[in-house]
Amino acid sequence: MSETDLVGMRKMLGEFGDQMSPHLVRMLESEWTAEDFTQANMWRKSVVNRMARFMTDYDVLVTPTASVAAFPVGIQGPEVIDGRHVADTAWQGFTYPANLTGQPAISVPVGVTGDRRPVGMQVLGRHLGDGVVVRTAGAWEAFGFGKLVAGNEIKRSFDSRVRAESMQRRWMIDG
Repeated sequence: MSETDLVGMRKMLGEFGDQMSPHLVRMLESEWTAEDFTQANMWRKSVVNRMARFMTDYDVLVTPTASVAAFPVGIQGPEVIDGRHVADTAWQGFTYPANLTGQPAISVPVGVTGDRRPVGMQVLGRHLGDGVVVRTAGAWEAFGFGKLVAGNEIKRSFDSRVRAESMQRRWMIDG
């Protein structure tokens, strides 16, 4: 909320509130103080700095896009994940860091579950590392991984493709 037009958003609440997600409505209906905004901004900056330090050792961070496969349209999120009752926003945990820190991120298809629900992978890069993120996602898609079925089949296919790619590189280097 630190850089959001709270006044404008609250005006929209009157007209579009029935179309907004419940957690956004709750946030807009809350009373906010200057101290709340200051603390939120300080916390956000500390997360930005921690992620920047973390990413010095990595070009990209690869995570699931969401903690669950796609769920039906019209619900905020699943109420149960892996047999545990959770908040309706619990599925968003992997995308939150990129949204909070402003780091470049992209979601690419990984495949589908056994019941044909799509699954995605998020590639998150260093600050201003958009090119590496896009190239990584493009390489993933070029490899053809978006056509896989989630689970062990992905791992088996990934392992065999990496072995084939590695053998091809060795042949190109040694040959």
